[in-house]
Amino acid sequence: MAVIVSSALVIGMKTFPFSTKYVTILTGVDYFISFFFLTELFVRFMAEDSLKNYVKSAWNIFDTIVIVISIIPIDNSELVLIGRVLRIFRVLRMITVVPELRVLLTSLVKVMPKIGYVSAFMFIIFYIYAAIGSTFFQEINSKLWGDISISLLTLFRVMTFEDWTDVMYQTMEVYPLSWTYYLSFIFLTAFAFLNMIIGVVVNELEHASDDDKNKETAERDELLHQVLARLDKIEGRLK
Repeated sequence: MAVIVSSALVIGMKTFPFSTKYVTILTGVDYFISFFFLTELFVRFMAEDSLKNYVKSAWNIFDTIVIVISIIPIDNSELVLIGRVLRIFRVLRMITVVPELRVLLTSLVKVMPKIGYVSAFMFIIFYIYAAIGSTFFQEINSKLWGDISISLLTLFRVMTFEDWTDVMYQTMEVYPLSWTYYLSFIFLTAFAFLNMIIGVVVNELEHASDDDKNKETAERDELLHQVLARLDKIEGRLK
């Protein structure tokens, strides 16, 4: 974790205008970090019985891809900016180091289909309200309600509460009851649907946490069973 954090700090420090001396030091530290990661990757690979066992773990594949991409030697070429961007991805290795982050990422991946359904339903609501807004408010402000695509962006602004009252008061000068349009939209999207997404994610996190605890318990029971079996064998031999 310390090396991963150091890698992120080195990338951040390279964005400052340091002298050549300090740039050389930072480059040396960056080379050391790359060598450290490669060594770690080699040790982890050698610890497995075979390549098949190594690639069974998605986290091993993830680490390998991140490390290989980050050591592409393009610092002295025209693609130096791309090289810096690729190196910053080494911070993602923090996910494989911290178990809680792995649980969080795994839960997010599992919950994506459910979030997709909620998002699709939300888009339908967005589209209906955008069509209504473009129909009634186009002549009031064509920059905000000129067509349905612009109306979608305006509604996203309303949902995120970015000066949405200015938009509402502008249409209320022509349609005094247009406040019902905005309030109903906000209740449906900002309150209802976003809370649904949060609820889905939290529910999946709870299931993932329970599964992780059950897995640890099963592994401990299996280890205890193996130890007891070996003790029985040793006791049998002594007799």
